[in-house]
Amino acid sequence: MPRNTRLLPVVLTLAAMPFFATSHSSKAVLIVANKGEHTMGIIDPDAGRQLATVPEGGVTGHELIASPDGTTAYVPIYGNSGVGKPGTDGSNMVVIDIASRKVTGNLDFGKGVRPHCAEFGPRNGLLYVTTELENSVSIIDPKSLKIVGSVPTGEPESHMLVISHDGKRGYTANVGPGTVSVLDLEARKTIAIIPISKTTQRIAISNDDRWVFTADQTSPRLAVIDTSTNQVKHWVDLPAPAYGTAPTPDGRWLVAAIQKTNQVAAVDLRTMKVAHVVDVPKIPQEVLVRPDNAVAYVSCDVSHQVAEISLADWTVKRLIEAGKGVDGLAWAVPE
Repeated sequence: MPRNTRLLPVVLTLAAMPFFATSHSSKAVLIVANKGEHTMGIIDPDAGRQLATVPEGGVTGHELIASPDGTTAYVPIYGNSGVGKPGTDGSNMVVIDIASRKVTGNLDFGKGVRPHCAEFGPRNGLLYVTTELENSVSIIDPKSLKIVGSVPTGEPESHMLVISHDGKRGYTANVGPGTVSVLDLEARKTIAIIPISKTTQRIAISNDDRWVFTADQTSPRLAVIDTSTNQVKHWVDLPAPAYGTAPTPDGRWLVAAIQKTNQVAAVDLRTMKVAHVVDVPKIPQEVLVRPDNAVAYVSCDVSHQVAEISLADWTVKRLIEAGKGVDGLAWAVPE
C-alpha cells in the first residue's frame, strides 16, 4: 500500500483558480467549528491562516453549513456531550453573518434536541438539521428561521445527514443503533433502515448518488450502500476504523479520516480499495474536498489544526492553525 508521510512546508498557490476572487468581499473562505472554544473560525485558504473567530454564545456547535450564496453560516448548538452520553442538550441554532463576523440570528427549538448536522436541500433551499433527541431531521426555512416540518428517522442518535443531489432522499448515520435511515424528504417519512454494525459514524454520498458510505466503529471497514437497493453492497478494508469521509468532485476517490492511526486514507471508488494513506496530526475528524478537486481539508481535533492535502500527489502541503477542538468544516463562496 503506497504511503506518503512527509509534511512539506510548501504553500499551494490558489491565485489562478477561477472561484477565488481577488477582493475580500467576494473571496471564498473556509469556515470551521472550533468546538473546544465555542467559536466559528474563518480561514483564508490562500494565506492558510485563521482570520477571525466568532463566539457562538458559550455552548458548543460541532457542525456548520454556509448558505448557498456564501454570506451566512448556520451553526446548530449541540451541547457539551458526546453522542448518547450525559451532558447538556442543545436547543438552538445560531446564524452568523460571515462578512461582518457577527451573530445575526437564532432559532430556538423550544427544548433540548441536540441539533447537530445541517444540510441545504439542493433544490428547495430549505435547511435540514438532525435533531437527535427527537429521532428526526427538522426542516427549517432559513430566511424566516421557522421550523416548517420534520422527517422521522425511526432510530435514535441520528447524528449526521447527507442529501441526494436531486433533493429527494436523505440518509442519516444513527450512531448507537449502528444503522442508516433512508428518508423520503418529499413525503417526509422513513422508507428504510439499513443495519451496519454495533456502532457507526458519519456519512457521505457519491456525486452520482449511487453509493452512500458510513464507517463501522467496531471494525476497520467502510460500508458502501447501494442506493438502488438500500443494502450494503461492498465493504472496504481500512487501516483502522474511519470517521469523517468525503468524495472528490471527479468521483474518483473517497477521502476518509482514520482517527486511531492519525491518517487519511484515499479509497479508489473504481476498485473499492485503499490506494493511498497520508499521515496527519492527531485525531482527524472531518473531511472537506475543495470544489476544484485539488485539495482535501481535514480537521485535526487535538492539534487544533486543519491539514491541507494535495490530491495530485497525496501529501500534506500545509497545516493551518485553527481553534481548540476543530471539527466541522464548510465552504463559503460569496456570489
